[in-house]
Amino acid sequence: MARVHVPLLFPLRSPVHFPVRVRSFAAVSAGLLLLTACGGSGASDAAKAGSSAGTGSSGPVVVATSSWEAALAKAAGAKNVKSIVPPSIRHAPDYDLKPSDLTAVAGADDVLYASFEPFAGRVKSAGGSKAKMVELPLDDSPETTKANVTRLGKLFGTEQAAAKWNSTFTKEWNTLSQQLKAARPGGKAPVVVAQSFTTWAAKLAGAQVAGTYGPDAVTPAQLSALSAKKPAFVLDNENMSTGTVLPGTGTKQLEIVNYPGADLDLLAVYRNAAEQMRKAFAGS
Repeated sequence: MARVHVPLLFPLRSPVHFPVRVRSFAAVSAGLLLLTACGGSGASDAAKAGSSAGTGSSGPVVVATSSWEAALAKAAGAKNVKSIVPPSIRHAPDYDLKPSDLTAVAGADDVLYASFEPFAGRVKSAGGSKAKMVELPLDDSPETTKANVTRLGKLFGTEQAAAKWNSTFTKEWNTLSQQLKAARPGGKAPVVVAQSFTTWAAKLAGAQVAGTYGPDAVTPAQLSALSAKKPAFVLDNENMSTGTVLPGTGTKQLEIVNYPGADLDLLAVYRNAAEQMRKAFAGS
């Protein structure tokens, strides 16, 4: 009697009657399903971004080390942007990279990072052959912000979107600055001490900067010198705060945030800082 080969178009029920190659295929399939299930719950957003690299459906895949770089990319017109460090991490440089983060970097078209981030070296090493590594100077001063957005717009081919955002930003900065000046008691510029990365906020407020400190903690000598200036406010950096800057002086300390939130809205950084300062100035 001749053998009849029946195609496997029905569910497999018992492995006993199947050739070895069929059982092997089933085992491999099961293994792949298991790996997929294990990776689904622990994969970061950045890793998911890396898996979609090369689709081209929404422009280049941009992986940024933090929400700051990611927000700059979004402002420049990039659509497919992911941040490695979750926005909930207060001090981004303290974040420990995961293997999935490095996988995302390897699958990106453009990788944005800052030189002061301790993991910058690992990020650069993980970049794939097609990934363009872009180091950005992070500073919320309007000049640096607009320069970064313009640069990224050229990189992504979204110059018009970048120029439009910069125009909106300039108008927003001027509006917020005028509102802060109107909130000054008697119209006098407040005297402030600013952390080295919050001087932009003092500029936005039109404040008189009596001195700066940081990023390290204030030394006894600095404490004495800064206290002698008798500032009305300390503009501390919440993302790298070292605690009360001028203890025992009665100086009101404001915690200014430099990093955007999960929505990657860079303008919100300026609006939130302006509102915080406006309330403080009005109540002084």
